[in-house]
Amino acid sequence: MNRRVVYARGGLPADVLTVIEEPEPAAPGSGQVLIRTTAFPVHPGDLQAVAAYPGKDAQPVPAGVEATGVVEAIGPHARVAPGVEVGGRVTVFPQPGAWSQWIVANADVVVAVPDELSDEVAAQMLVNPLTAVMLRREAEEHQAIGYDGVLVQTAAGSSVGRLVTGTCELHGLGLINVVRSDRGAAELRKRFPDVPVVSTEHPGWDDEVLGAAAGRPVSVAFDPIGGKLAESLLDLLTPGGKLVSYGQIAQEPISVHASKLLHTSLTLRGKNIGRWLSEVSAERRASDVAAAKLIALALKDQFEVAATYGLGALADAVEHAVRPGKVGTVLVSPW
Repeated sequence: MNRRVVYARGGLPADVLTVIEEPEPAAPGSGQVLIRTTAFPVHPGDLQAVAAYPGKDAQPVPAGVEATGVVEAIGPHARVAPGVEVGGRVTVFPQPGAWSQWIVANADVVVAVPDELSDEVAAQMLVNPLTAVMLRREAEEHQAIGYDGVLVQTAAGSSVGRLVTGTCELHGLGLINVVRSDRGAAELRKRFPDVPVVSTEHPGWDDEVLGAAAGRPVSVAFDPIGGKLAESLLDLLTPGGKLVSYGQIAQEPISVHASKLLHTSLTLRGKNIGRWLSEVSAERRASDVAAAKLIALALKDQFEVAATYGLGALADAVEHAVRPGKVGTVLVSPW
């Protein structure tokens, strides 16, 4: 039997996600690859998609988009990427229904895992690094980034935030990290001692950001939170600056008066991995996947695992994935 995570209606993920049993998949068809899953990550974005699902008592929807595993069979006429072979380790994304013991994936979303990477890193090898690649491109579109312009990011201690920091260091981009607590700031300074960190735990944190910028323009800001924090970032941006919103953790909207945009020529941009999938060409996607693998290899120590759960403890895994102060990614082992 194959055990798979599904949901038939929107709501709290811990309430609506269920594990069903179904027959094991048959041999892969033309252009397909059969994979035995060894682990999959629980991304906050996965859970937001579950919560926002409009269906009610509809046909069950398979959950998840990313997983790692071992190739069991390759179907006829499958044009696989280099390194994808029977018995080899692979990661798949985007793969609807990735939260399953067995996956039948189209060959074009199957990526070989380098030998140097552990299964724990392999399970996180695509979504978060690709997000970092996407964000870096957004930053470098601003003419000041790479020169005197400074980038600011909130939620800098998150899995994506740490990869953005490491990527900025690798490419020499000026960065100021923002976290919500002094404890988180101290932890991030240990990881990246050369990158300024500011905590929003105390009033006046925005002045600390400007102090860390040391007269350089704050040209771009990354924010996965929204609400009042995003509004504060808009106040920090230099004229012509850009705010890139890539998440919706806060419940309240971002409120900004038109005069602020008119008089300072600010740009507000929304980006997420779903938009990346729909907007980039096949050539760009292949290039970005290659860049994501390089990030995983260069920064593999930053791919921490908060905890690993079995399918029987799925509700605990879901709760842990959104727990405040969590460090690392929550994984599920489906066997």
